[in-house]
Amino acid sequence: MAESLPETTVKTLTTSEELAAFCDRAKGQPYIAIDTEFLRERTYYSKLCLVQLALPGKTGEAVLVDPIAGEVSMEPLYELFRDESIIKVFHAARQDLEIFFVQGNVLPKPLFDTQVAAMVCGFGEQVAYETLVRKIAHESLDKTSRFTDWSRRPLTPAQKTYAIADVTHLRVIYEVLARQLAETGRQKWVEEEIAVLLDPETYVVRPNEAWQRVKTRTNSGRFLAVVRELARFREEYAQGHNVPRSRVYKDDALLELASTKPTTAEELGRSRLLQREARRGEVAEGILDSVRQGLARKPEELPHIEENREQLNVNPALADLLRVLVKAKAEEAGVAQKLIATATDLDAIAAGRRDVPALKGWRNEVFGEDALRLCRGEIALTARGQNVRVISLKD
Repeated sequence: MAESLPETTVKTLTTSEELAAFCDRAKGQPYIAIDTEFLRERTYYSKLCLVQLALPGKTGEAVLVDPIAGEVSMEPLYELFRDESIIKVFHAARQDLEIFFVQGNVLPKPLFDTQVAAMVCGFGEQVAYETLVRKIAHESLDKTSRFTDWSRRPLTPAQKTYAIADVTHLRVIYEVLARQLAETGRQKWVEEEIAVLLDPETYVVRPNEAWQRVKTRTNSGRFLAVVRELARFREEYAQGHNVPRSRVYKDDALLELASTKPTTAEELGRSRLLQREARRGEVAEGILDSVRQGLARKPEELPHIEENREQLNVNPALADLLRVLVKAKAEEAGVAQKLIATATDLDAIAAGRRDVPALKGWRNEVFGEDALRLCRGEIALTARGQNVRVISLKD
């Protein structure tokens, strides 16, 4: 059964003074468990609705911070984030960190992400929090409040109990995983993964680069120039008006516009996929201006598909062997296979590419070195029963 916390024991902080006092009590602790609840369906930037915090120990203090119901400055928490003597524990931290970076220009250091650690400890790829609660904390979660509207007030007792469980169980999960990493000597593996989460570039979205996220099979420079301008305008508009990109226009409409290249309101009105709201006003003007800019680009200014999106000249037999090798290496190391190398990595290696994540850092030690030896014909793979072994080939 899940650890039951009566509503009266779930303390909610609604003032800056209360938050500052809690953060003072957190000083000197080895770690603090943190989670957030937010909404993003109707906005470009996530709307922070709740912060959950818990100090070490099964009965350690755990609180909710409500930035909606009260007047709370997050600066005391940001100051705690800057205190590098305290480990900040999250699960699947990417979106939480983006909120804190955008709102407070701060990233919590040092950081421990239990989802990353769990993958390194063999719990599978992108393991869910509820799975770790069940397997490590030996508890269960009441998920009935999972998809509620966290911006509505007042919060119900069920919502508060659900939210606080996201950090109370996290303490146990962190302590178990941290011990496993220390025993296996794999802390550096986790640190390599977390370095990406702590890089501010991870959370910076540049409108001029937005086109690279649009999936297209067309390599025409002129077509891509229009895609680039349309994607840039959409990103700038979405950021400026704090609305989702899809509310401006969706990718399929963007690609249709890049293909038909309308330059007048009449031509724009013939679009099949463009939402009615986008056929007039500021968005329509932005679309037409973007098309004109794309069409006006000089040949030397036309964009090109990045190398990692090009059609690779893959050696299919070698790619198949690499898939067998990575499966064997993942089983041997006890980690998720896709954490070591993705299918894209394997195809790139089989095509002669060497600038892939699977050939760097701890992945290179676990898999990359033998992958390159396999490519050079220096080793072979042999099966014995259910196991695959690497054997050296001698001249």
